[in-house]
Amino acid sequence: MKRLIALGGVLLALAGCAQEGATPEKRDLGDFVLGHNIVVAPDLQKGPTSRNATAEELTASVKAALDKRLGKYEGERLVHIGVNIGAYVLARPGVPLVYTPKSVFIVNVSVWDDRVGAKFHDEPKQIVAFEQFGGTPILGSGLTKSRDEQIAALSESTARQIEDWLAKNAVCMTETPTERQLAKCWKKPDKPTDSE
Repeated sequence: MKRLIALGGVLLALAGCAQEGATPEKRDLGDFVLGHNIVVAPDLQKGPTSRNATAEELTASVKAALDKRLGKYEGERLVHIGVNIGAYVLARPGVPLVYTPKSVFIVNVSVWDDRVGAKFHDEPKQIVAFEQFGGTPILGSGLTKSRDEQIAALSESTARQIEDWLAKNAVCMTETPTERQLAKCWKKPDKPTDSE
């Protein structure tokens, strides 16, 4: 009986983890609330040996992932997100231990402050999004996932990295950031602030 109870507890915990993945927890994004969510791919490049996908498929998937991940925030600072998908690879089945191609999206992201009517930063943020789950170093996702599953996983990874970037700059999306705080936001890793 005790073993059954313990097993039930493990199953409930696993179910909770699955639900967390489906509905990610909120991060501290200051007073962020999602405004326009625009995803485009005007010059989309397909990587070598990639499965085929259309710009419409990729942009719709990334847009949906961003809506799901960022649409839950209910702040007062209206922020618009612009994403340009530049390139993609959807791995085909490879040869285990010899050739295990990886799936990837390469995107440029811009974040707009509705209040000011301009971007928060000077240059787009480039994000390279790999699949997080579903492949192994031996097999690769080309053998373990369908094309649509790869697109969904890459879209989720893209949205998660964008949310991480916003969280690092959360103080600049509050109602009254100081000039000192503003000076530290949206910096590239190779451009540290004076205090670092």
